[in-house]
Amino acid sequence: MPPNLTGYYRFVSQENMDNYLRALDINVVLRKLVCLLKPDKEIIHTGDHMVIRTITSLRDYVMDFDVGVQFEEDLGPVDGRKCQTTVSWEGDQLVCEQLGEKRNRGWRHWLEGDRLHLVRRGPVQLAKSRSQRVGGT
Repeated sequence: MPPNLTGYYRFVSQENMDNYLRALDINVVLRKLVCLLKPDKEIIHTGDHMVIRTITSLRDYVMDFDVGVQFEEDLGPVDGRKCQTTVSWEGDQLVCEQLGEKRNRGWRHWLEGDRLHLVRRGPVQLAKSRSQRVGGT
């Protein structure tokens, strides 16, 4: 059974974000802005339904989905694109596949203790982030 990811996670660190965004053809101004942000995450996980809220001082981004069900994701706040997204479990990892203009795009979330890991995958680059759970589950 997959872990319940419900919780609030405070940003700890990220690696290679600029190169990842460059591989997605994000303009330099937006890349620099995104690299300055320190996003927190709030996850509400109820059965096969999840809401993942990425919280920044600039703008929040909300993914509201059912695990295993494809949906149209509007990445307008991120890069102006839309894609067909499916989020599913691979063991204890939550895996997202985003089909659209950019190939091989998606991400993976998993917990190690109270640390939430996120690896974003783009056409040729990876970016890694870590967040620390605050409070109880």
